[in-house]
Amino acid sequence: MSQTTGRLQGRTAVITGAASGIGAGTARMFVAEGANVIVADLQVEAGQALVAELGDAARFAECDVTNEDQIAAAVDMAVAEFGSLDVMFNNAGIVGIVGKISEMPVEAWDHTMSILLRGVFLGTKHAARVMSEQGSGVIISTSSTAGILGGLGPHVYTAAKHGVIGLTKSVANELAPLGIRVNAISPGNTVTAMTAAVTTGDAGDLEGTNEKIASGSPLGYAGTPDDIAAAALYLASDDARYVSGHTLVVDAGQTTAGMTPQRFNTGSSRQYNEAGRVT
Repeated sequence: MSQTTGRLQGRTAVITGAASGIGAGTARMFVAEGANVIVADLQVEAGQALVAELGDAARFAECDVTNEDQIAAAVDMAVAEFGSLDVMFNNAGIVGIVGKISEMPVEAWDHTMSILLRGVFLGTKHAARVMSEQGSGVIISTSSTAGILGGLGPHVYTAAKHGVIGLTKSVANELAPLGIRVNAISPGNTVTAMTAAVTTGDAGDLEGTNEKIASGSPLGYAGTPDDIAAAALYLASDDARYVSGHTLVVDAGQTTAGMTPQRFNTGSSRQYNEAGRVT
């Protein structure tokens, strides 16, 4: 992590999917930059361990992002514990169902979409509820390079991540007059357990995942959670005070090369859970 600058001093953020991967990296960076953070995640043990690491600046909220009451509770916890909600980072996600469109179970489609798009809608809705009263705030949502181009992810994942970008642009237009900025981040291949599961077949093989991603990266090295956290920090800070409705692509230039082969949309259908494991 680079030297801190206090860019989020005194601000409060809710980060969904914050117990691991990009979310955990962002929580650490935000706290280092002076923020208070609500670690919102279904992974109770990992979430509580991260809060213990971060100290008084963090609280844990058990949160299923498809459950509106739990999203609302995480937002309300931010206000109750720290006095405001300045940043909402809708980051929780799964790979979800992969496979041929002709063989995809409807229930698996709905489940994947509920986490990847409904969860962003609910987080945005309840952040806007609080931020509209404040007259300020920043909403950030995690999309993907699969939200930029077809062929970079499974069908449902791709559809949902395109939806995140569309929702970001639409809501940015509504909320700008209220002093609220709304942006998205589209990470490229990033070394996390979720990526490891689909890259190497082993969610714990971060070293192998790093090597494989680096071998295909235009820059010659793999993206890390800190790279995405740095993008979130920029969008959350006053450095991005004139940026809204934007999708910041963080992919080493991968999407400039155009479409890639359909790696996920062949073979039998299978579904990955929040930890990147096949269910």
